[in-house]
Amino acid sequence: MSEIFLSIIVPIYNEQDVLPHLYQRLINVLEPAGFLYEVIFIDDGSRDQSLPLLVNYHNDNHNVKVVSFSRNFGHQVAITAGINYAQGKAVMIIDGDLQDPPEIIPEFIAMWKQGYEVVYGIRKKRKENFVKKMFYSTYYRLLKKLSNTDIPLDSGDCCLIDRRIVDLMNKMPERNRFVRGLRAWLGFKQIGLAYERDRRFAGKVKYSFIKLIKLGLDGIISFSYFPLKISVFLGFFISISSVIYSFYIVVNRFIHPEQRILGWASIVVGITFLGGIQLLMMGVLGEYVSRIFDEVKNRPHYVIGCTLGLEDRNAQNISYHPGV
Repeated sequence: MSEIFLSIIVPIYNEQDVLPHLYQRLINVLEPAGFLYEVIFIDDGSRDQSLPLLVNYHNDNHNVKVVSFSRNFGHQVAITAGINYAQGKAVMIIDGDLQDPPEIIPEFIAMWKQGYEVVYGIRKKRKENFVKKMFYSTYYRLLKKLSNTDIPLDSGDCCLIDRRIVDLMNKMPERNRFVRGLRAWLGFKQIGLAYERDRRFAGKVKYSFIKLIKLGLDGIISFSYFPLKISVFLGFFISISSVIYSFYIVVNRFIHPEQRILGWASIVVGITFLGGIQLLMMGVLGEYVSRIFDEVKNRPHYVIGCTLGLEDRNAQNISYHPGV
């Protein structure tokens, strides 16, 4: 059996309107290339007609493989499943909404052939509203400042990774996945490839504001200790400030004994301020503790409902039920 040269991982969640166009554009790029490929669609618990469409594509083209989850486990977990199953010498990750155009795949392959083990996409232009673009830009720059890992600015999950990187990522067991951070943490020879990110082709955006916030927190908490360290700095600052203020009150009492210090408003403000700081720090600690709790439970990342074309593979950390 010939060795697979390229695996394409495509997470899918309720993309019935996009899939026909996505599939055709992928085939138009991959078929003329002349190498053995596989396209692994990860159906992340879709409730529309996405899975029946994927079954049809597999029946027409056995290079198309399907992994269907028992329910929705999330975009980052879907990418993880694809990495678990991919067998190619190189593995390409693209989104299923056609914001990452399939036509850029040859450019990624060309950079990989130059010896780079990770070729990650850089969004040089986003076709989204101003508020969303500002949010993304601010977040990536904040993450770069806070992170212990050098995560490239404006890079997403779209990338091509070498087999060596795939095997290493499959050994990384953490539950709260931030794939682009794990990719950067591994190091090796990496390079960015700028491309223009398109608008969503059809359908609704799957990442709500709440999901974006969670993904952002996963990135910061997984790759930065700064939220924990800031509690130490705040505690030190408030303690020093309290000592200085107490010293001022004592000295002022001796210098101006006739002055009546009411202080009611300052006491209330001080108590509420300190209470807010304490609650904030408890929330930060809670975020870290909740992730420790997830790791301790040691549940599988995802549960498989069915697979097509992948029955002979043993992916890691899954419950597996073959057949459609």
